[in-house]
Amino acid sequence: MNRISSQPAARLTLVRPAPRPGTDGRRRPGPPALVAVAHGSRDPRALSTVHALLDRVRALRPELPVHLGHIELNEPLLTDTLARLDATDTADAVLVPLLLSRGYHVRRDIPETAAAARVRTRVAAPLGPHPLLVDALHARLTEAGWRAPRTDAERRTSAVVLAAAGSRDPDAAVDTGRTARLLSARLGVPVVPAYATTSAPTVPLAIKALTARGRHHVAVASYFTAPGRFATESAAAAPGPAAAPLGPHEAMARLVLHRYDQAAATPARTTAHLASA
Repeated sequence: MNRISSQPAARLTLVRPAPRPGTDGRRRPGPPALVAVAHGSRDPRALSTVHALLDRVRALRPELPVHLGHIELNEPLLTDTLARLDATDTADAVLVPLLLSRGYHVRRDIPETAAAARVRTRVAAPLGPHPLLVDALHARLTEAGWRAPRTDAERRTSAVVLAAAGSRDPDAAVDTGRTARLLSARLGVPVVPAYATTSAPTVPLAIKALTARGRHHVAVASYFTAPGRFATESAAAAPGPAAAPLGPHEAMARLVLHRYDQAAATPARTTAHLASA
């Protein structure tokens, strides 16, 4: 006891109390931040639409910190958003791509950006395919004037083109095809995937092929998160109802949170990984 009490005070100051949770920066309690990752667009309507979607996400889960980062074209860029989170001592983030299928951005761009960040990250699966997307697609078609065929004759002459952006990644076409099949089951008519760029068939060619087979009542479902050039061009090709992009539909907000929850349930890593779809 004498030896302990006789130690210089300077030696005793080396022993510090453990920091309280929430006072040491990266040990703050609470859920990981949700970082929605949008592609970006030169169309100013796209940014306002994404903000409206995220406002709906916040309304569904007010306690969750929600941020936005873009791959390109709009600010804030994803790299800047992750840097700001690090500067505010946010320890963990879940990146949710506001993209509707797999592709280069989901496979490479987003995971690589996440892996380079100082914030611990998880990368969620893209939004599609998923039944909640079909809910939103159906609602947008109905808003545009689509009516379910009431007779066999109407069903034989009706169809829908699912207009998507297109990708060189074959898995993107697989995902879009799955969504088309889900939507077809909901509508009771054929749904043909078509693309605004890169992939085939194009939206006009898909419409032409359906018309040649006697499907004269063709609507276009917009498989785009927000307005932009591709969505506008696809809608212009429609001979019948042309649905608006999915935008801030409630099913979209619920799907963003579903993907977040899936990824948040996986172990945190210091390098990004893609959560299971």
